[in-house]
Amino acid sequence: MTTEAAPPPGGAGTPLAGPTAEEFGHVQQSAEFAELRSSYRSFAFPLTVAFIAWYLLYVLLSNYAGGFMGTKLFGNINVALVLGLAQFATTFLIAWWYSRHAAAELDPKASAIKQRMEAGE
Repeated sequence: MTTEAAPPPGGAGTPLAGPTAEEFGHVQQSAEFAELRSSYRSFAFPLTVAFIAWYLLYVLLSNYAGGFMGTKLFGNINVALVLGLAQFATTFLIAWWYSRHAAAELDPKASAIKQRMEAGE
């Protein structure tokens, strides 16, 4: 089977020319990159700490508050089951929220940095 696609630049086995380690270092020292890191950290770190605390609360309640966790809410549904399912819901909510944050805040900044590096600026 043959393809109509052109061969990649540089030919077979030839590495593509790209930014040097010095250029990467220069970008890492830039204010623009610092702002990107700050945007990421200001979102990711607090949510990570909050989720770990929420998870540990569930584990501690399961171990030390069996009476509370066994409290029936309705039918055979108890507090432990509701909080356990809430762990899954929280995980998906955080993933969705991060996806929106990344698309709105992080991706445009990262793309701008990438374009400047590829252009050799």
